[in-house]
Order: sequence, then C-alpha cells, then structure tokens
Amino acid sequence: MNATDFLSIDLPAILVAILAATSCGLLGNFLVLRRQALIGDAISHVALPGIVAGFLVSGTIATLPLMLGAMVAAIIAAGLIETIRRVGRLEAGAAMGVVFTAMFAVGIVLLEQTGASNAHIDAEHALYGNLESTLWLVLSAWSDLLTVEAYIEMPRQLATLIVVTCAIAVLIAVFFKELKVTTFDPGLAASLGLPVRTISTALIVVVAIAAVAAFEAVGSILVIAMFICPAATARMLTDNLGRQLWLSAGVAAIAGVGGYFAAAFGPQLWGSANALSAAGMITVVAGVMQGFAMLMAPRYGVVTRAMGNRKRRLDLAS
Repeated sequence: MNATDFLSIDLPAILVAILAATSCGLLGNFLVLRRQALIGDAISHVALPGIVAGFLVSGTIATLPLMLGAMVAAIIAAGLIETIRRVGRLEAGAAMGVVFTAMFAVGIVLLEQTGASNAHIDAEHALYGNLESTLWLVLSAWSDLLTVEAYIEMPRQLATLIVVTCAIAVLIAVFFKELKVTTFDPGLAASLGLPVRTISTALIVVVAIAAVAAFEAVGSILVIAMFICPAATARMLTDNLGRQLWLSAGVAAIAGVGGYFAAAFGPQLWGSANALSAAGMITVVAGVMQGFAMLMAPRYGVVTRAMGNRKRRLDLAS
C-alpha cells in the first residue's frame, strides 16, 4: 500500500473509528456505573426513525437535521418508556426493550418504504455503518495535512466526530465532580443541592448526540458495543473513576485501530482477497479485550482471583 492510498482511504476511516469509539466509550463509563448500559443500546436503535424523519423533512443528509431528528426520537422514546413502565407495571429494562425494538423496526420500515435508502441510508448501513467509504480524497502526501485545503475538504463524518468528541471530553472535565457524585450517590447529590434529574437528563441528551454522530459512520452495532465494552473493560482494571475514563478511552482507541486493521488486512493472512466489516471487527476486538480483562485483570480477573484463592489455601494448609 502506498502513502496516497493510506492517507485518502485508511487514515480517515481509522480516525473516524477512534473518535466514534472514544466518544461513546467515555460516556459509557457513567452509563455502566449507573446500571443504565441499555440506554446506549436503546438510543442507538431509536435514533434510526429520527434520522430517517430528519432526512425526509429536510431532504438532505447534513448532520444538523439528522441529529435533530434523532434527538426528537430519543425524547419520544424516553416518554414512551416511562409511560409503558408505569401503565404496564413493567421494570425499566422490559419497557426499554419494547420501545427500542419497536422504534428500530419503524425506522427500517421507513427506510424501505420512503425512498430514504436511495440517499445512502439503508438497513445494512444502519447496522454496520459505512466506515469504509469515509474518504479524504485531497490527501496524497503527508505534507497535505499541513494545508488549509485538506481540512476544508475533510469528510463530514470526521469533522462531526472531532467536534462531538472534543465537546464530550470538555463537558466531562468541567462537570466531573457533579457527574461523579450523582453517579455513585444520588441521595448525597440531592442533599448537596445538585439537580440530580437535570444532570441525568443532560447525560442522556449527550449520549444521544454521541450515538447520532457515530451512527452514520459505524452503525448501531458498534455504537452499542462502544457504550459498554471499553467502560466494562476499564472497570475491571481500576476502582478510580478518573483512571477508568483514561483507560476506557485507550481501550476504545485500541479497538478502533486494531479492529480496522484486522478487517482490512486480516483476511490476506489466509489468502482471501475480501476484507471484513470494519465495524464488526472493531466490535469483536473490543469484546475480546473485555473478555481478557475479565479473566486476567490484576484484582478482579477470574484467573487472578482463582490463583489468589489457591495460594491462600496452600498457605493455610502449610
């Protein structure tokens, strides 16, 4: 592979994968700790009918109308979940499952019946994304990255994810204490005068924005995985929330890079000329990393604890 192909084809896809995984992974820490991991799953599904509606109303696949449509869909979904939970006397998880599967199905029907699939929005892309088609065609040499024109012609998905990821990082840094207190002890947060419900609602709104920003490029499967796997992996490695955030970002970035290269070049190792789905492989790598952490984490890993228990038994026996 020459430099031109890497810069114009692989580099933008890798950057999009890293940013999508990192933005979702950072927010996933708070969802996992609040035992609300399914919310990321729900939002990534309910975003689809909102995205299609945004396209049908605006007639364009620009970021703003699609994001607004997804936000409206997320608000409607939140209201439906609460209504079903109260009226149907169901637990929140069951109500969530009813709403997000139904709304995702509505989104698929809208895709197939309204002609939205002709605008590069279809069921396959909703699941697996379109990461491989993220191209930065103005790049032909590394020096092009130093030119203004290169950034003017930057892929729309990449530009959107840069803004969203930076905004998420800034918000977490600024409101870290508030998020930490409301996550671990909502009662204490309320007694301190913190608006617990407002903070929780704002978190869901930011989760929806991250999901929509990543949805077009990487699809719902990767969005769901990145809300959960990096945070769950980091949680196995530390009890400190600050370190957990850094670790989850690192895990997300490694999964993005490793999964992309495994999808693009892995099949060549066994003589196949066909590449694999990048989003699918990134999800696989994230899952493998989580599985490894569950087994080998220094304090909470299954193998580590088994070895520690065995050592203690031997010490007692001697």
